[in-house]
Amino acid sequence: MAVWGGASESDLKAAGAEALPDGPSGVRLRGWHIESSRRPILNSLALQEWEEKLGTSHLPEMVFGESSLYLLHEDSGLKLHFNAFDALKGWKREPLPPVEVPAAAKWKFRSKPFQQVILDYDYTFTTPYCGSEAIEPNPEKAISEDGCCSLCWEDCDERIDLAALSSKEPILFYDEVVLYEDELADNGVSLLTVKVRVMPSCWFLLLRFWKGFPSDSASYGDPNLISQRLPVIAHKTQRLKVSSLLIC
Repeated sequence: MAVWGGASESDLKAAGAEALPDGPSGVRLRGWHIESSRRPILNSLALQEWEEKLGTSHLPEMVFGESSLYLLHEDSGLKLHFNAFDALKGWKREPLPPVEVPAAAKWKFRSKPFQQVILDYDYTFTTPYCGSEAIEPNPEKAISEDGCCSLCWEDCDERIDLAALSSKEPILFYDEVVLYEDELADNGVSLLTVKVRVMPSCWFLLLRFWKGFPSDSASYGDPNLISQRLPVIAHKTQRLKVSSLLIC
C-alpha cells in the first residue's frame, strides 16, 4: 500500500504538488508524473505465456507481473519504468553459473543416475537490470517534423547528496513495489524490489536485488544492515541526459 508519509494537503500545495486522481497511487510534482501499481502474483496461465516469451521453463515462485513503478517527465516524454518482465529478461541474458545449495552435493552422489538433480540455470534469478527507459511523445505538445528526443547515459563523478536525503523535508509520496520473489527451495531468499520517495526538492528511487541465506543470523535478513558489511565488487555512477530539439 502506498504511504503518504504524513503529507497534508498543505504540504502538497506548498511544494506545488498534487496527488493523482482516485485510482492510481502517486503524485505529480514539477513536471514529473510518479505512479506505482501493486497487483497480485501472476496466475499459472500468465506464467506459461511469460515462459514462452522468455524462452525458459523456470520462473520465480512469486512474479508480480503487473506491478510496476514509473516516472514520466511530461514535457520531454522521458519515462523511467521498473517491471518484472524486463528484469527477468536481464536474468535470462546474464551468463551466471548455477548456484549450488549445500544439499546439491548429496544429490550428485546418489547411486542412481536418474535420481540426480541437475541445476543448469541460475535459480537465484540474479539480474543486472537497472530499469527501463523510453520516450513517450506528449500529444499536447506540438513537435516539428525534424524534432526529436534522445536518451544518453553518461559516466560522471557526481554523487547522491545523502545530506539532502536526511533533511527534514516532508515526504509527499512513498511506496515499495515487489517485482518478484523466490524462497530458493527453503535455501534462502531472492527478492527484487523498487522503492520511491518523493520530497519537495527531489525524488529518490532505489532498485534492489537481494539474495540472502534463510537463518544464518538475524541480521542477514536485513539488506540495509548486511550491505554495509559486503565488499564492493563494482561501482558505477551515471547521469541521464535528455536532448530535445525543436519542441514547442
